[in-house]
Amino acid sequence: MKLRYLFLGFLILAGTTACENVNPNFQAEAKNAEFLHRSMKQLTDVIVHDIFSPPQASRIYAYTSIAAYQASVVDYPAYKTLDGQLKELANTPQPEQGKEYCFPLASAHAFLTVGKALIFSEDKIQKFQDELYAEFTALEMPAATYKRSIAYGKQVADHILAWADKDMYKQTRTFPKYSIPEDPGQWRPTPPDYMDGIEPHWKKIRPFTLDSADQFPPPPPTPYEEDKSSLFYKEMMEVYTVLNEEKEEKIAIAEFWDCNPYVSHHKGHVMFATKKITPGGHWVNIAALTARKTKADFMKSAETYALTTIALADAFISCWDEKYRSKLVRPETVINRMVDEDWAPALQTPPFPEYTSGHSVISRAAAVALTSIYGDNFAFDDDTEEEYGLPTRSFKSFLEASDEAAVSRLYGGIHYAPACFNGVEQGEKVGDFVVSRVKLKNPIGMNE
Repeated sequence: MKLRYLFLGFLILAGTTACENVNPNFQAEAKNAEFLHRSMKQLTDVIVHDIFSPPQASRIYAYTSIAAYQASVVDYPAYKTLDGQLKELANTPQPEQGKEYCFPLASAHAFLTVGKALIFSEDKIQKFQDELYAEFTALEMPAATYKRSIAYGKQVADHILAWADKDMYKQTRTFPKYSIPEDPGQWRPTPPDYMDGIEPHWKKIRPFTLDSADQFPPPPPTPYEEDKSSLFYKEMMEVYTVLNEEKEEKIAIAEFWDCNPYVSHHKGHVMFATKKITPGGHWVNIAALTARKTKADFMKSAETYALTTIALADAFISCWDEKYRSKLVRPETVINRMVDEDWAPALQTPPFPEYTSGHSVISRAAAVALTSIYGDNFAFDDDTEEEYGLPTRSFKSFLEASDEAAVSRLYGGIHYAPACFNGVEQGEKVGDFVVSRVKLKNPIGMNE
């Protein structure tokens, strides 16, 4: 009797397998980089919706990108794992030998699983995930391969999330808020909402590559002085008068690189907010449009996102270390107190200390990372801000774009010049270090 049932079960299984439609080209069709690009765009949309601060967003981008990379790298012998290259990352799960996988599916699942765990609006990621997986299903891969790939993607995601859980982020949620000082030269909340200082303990987040948060400190800011003959007063007046010439173009540059995730508007008794992409999100989109322009394959796109977001995340850690060390007061506060009580900057002042400029540091670090992959003099049209009502701007290179991002903060009235230009140097050091430490290509063409 047992033999009979066993034989019947075998026949049913054989019949099911025989009836399964399998597309012989599913592996090639699955290696469509758009699966990854669209996943990243969905993540960006959710980050904007959930209003994550710029440092928080950089952390989300980095862990999701690393998960996607690690879940697909095993299928590409020319690329190297990130195990042992990033702080405390080791022993990422490996697929079973001799079993078939669809690694782009595993990569997408790792990316989206990590993304769902790090944002608030899980339902928005889930809805997109269901739609994306329907497209993978339509490729008609074997059911066992599909199931195995999803399981492997989850293994990688769980490993990355366990690693992320030890980076001090959760602990910093319980640390004290920024205390407003009596020193007039130190930062204090600014109009219109007078928000508390964002992430005063971000320097305690574990870096991805840096030896420490203070590895690349910039020169100290110009000492605060109210004397009209002082260098600080001159730098403050430069901010006050910067729009006296070429105002239209300077404001266009400032608005293009504003990237303030929460701009508050007050009209009478009515208050509303505008949500926008973060500075890191802007550079992630530049990474996406670069990969698309060059028709980068799935793995090169994963490489592009991984290196760019690692550089962004470490640049934020480096920058925030300096911000809450120097705690320099913003131009708006000083100008209103000493020069013109009615003056307002072209951009809304972000809620954290002035020095150095976050845009300057992170933009340069990202530009260095992208240049290391795609070369210098890579011309591109940046359409990131079109969905926020701003026209495309064109650049001859990533470095040129980062220079404009830096000076935009001076034009916007929210930074003194040293924060912008010293920030560029700080970001370049971070970017160079990341590129020197993270080797994604294997020179011998074999995984180590």
